[in-house]
Amino acid sequence: MRRSPGWRIGAVVAATTALVAGGAVATLTGAEAAAACGSGSFNAEAYLSGGTWTARNGSSVRYTGTDMVSAVQAAINSLSAGRTSKQRVVVWQGGTMSANARISLPSYTTIDVCGTINVTGSGSGDKAPLYSRGATDVEIQHLTVTGAPIYGIFLRNVTNVVLGTIDMRLSGGLGVRIDNRGDTSQWTRNVRVDTVYVSGASSHAMETYGVDGLTVGTVTARNVGESGLLLNQTINATVGTVDAENAGAGTGYAAFRMANRNGRIGSSYNTNIRVGTVRARGGGRGIFCVSESGGAVIDRVDIANTGNNAILVENCYNVGIATNGGTISGGGEVRLAARTEFPGNSNITLQNFTLTNNTIRESPCGTGTVIRNITLVNSTINRC
Repeated sequence: MRRSPGWRIGAVVAATTALVAGGAVATLTGAEAAAACGSGSFNAEAYLSGGTWTARNGSSVRYTGTDMVSAVQAAINSLSAGRTSKQRVVVWQGGTMSANARISLPSYTTIDVCGTINVTGSGSGDKAPLYSRGATDVEIQHLTVTGAPIYGIFLRNVTNVVLGTIDMRLSGGLGVRIDNRGDTSQWTRNVRVDTVYVSGASSHAMETYGVDGLTVGTVTARNVGESGLLLNQTINATVGTVDAENAGAGTGYAAFRMANRNGRIGSSYNTNIRVGTVRARGGGRGIFCVSESGGAVIDRVDIANTGNNAILVENCYNVGIATNGGTISGGGEVRLAARTEFPGNSNITLQNFTLTNNTIRESPCGTGTVIRNITLVNSTINRC
């Protein structure tokens, strides 16, 4: 284990910035920046100097050349074979890579990317700047991506995953995808995501499918083509904040969407999905629960001027919205609905929020619907 050379720490300190609310950036102090990316011990590194990438593990050089992907992969591949604890790679600068390429993370790998990866060209399949499949104990401490990747991060059939600070200012693609669709008999398990900021994606900012055990701090979505955060068939999840502006404009997607039996454990819907705050401005829907999902509580709502429903709950079970209050203003109606192919809504609770220039409409009737403590401002409630 060795410390980074002083010149590389200095470069990171000078260049590092941090996101603040709304997507603005603020320069960190030197000490904060050093701690933010690249600080601490590591096992291997990749760095760019004078147009040449070098991958190094201790005193051993594993790659020199002009290709960032080859350098980073060489640094990763230099870690101890058969390891049973995490080893760490630091990538000191950013670079350019093809949308048809990927950097693969095997089990027990931590990577810290201190520059910006710009994705160019086109590709197909499950390509991503950072990719992992069938692995355990993978950690991405920092990652900044621009361009139009197919996926910014793609993780499939993984366990014990940590994503730290993820920042994607994109012109297409999907931000973060975490699923189990390679082997659906196995859940992806134990995933922690600290902060994700995605703008400009043509698809979702973040999507999960087949995850058991998910903890998310904040997902911030700006001008993405589909959802801010989409949970499919995900259970035992805790989310702090979903903050979306113009997510899914002109579509049925939502700032926060649950679908495909999300929250269903066995055949029951005991509460296991917990969301602190959903904030939505413009875009498509604010909150959308569909296709036999449920077992969810959303503590607070802050929804305004959505182009589609402010809230749509359709064939969902045991869902509580605005347990701790909030506001809904303008936009499409708050709708409790049902498709004929699934059982209708049951045990849906809307409560404790102020509704302005909108309507709550339930049709057809659900079972055990509770609508209470709603402050109406130029608004109405229409029950079936």
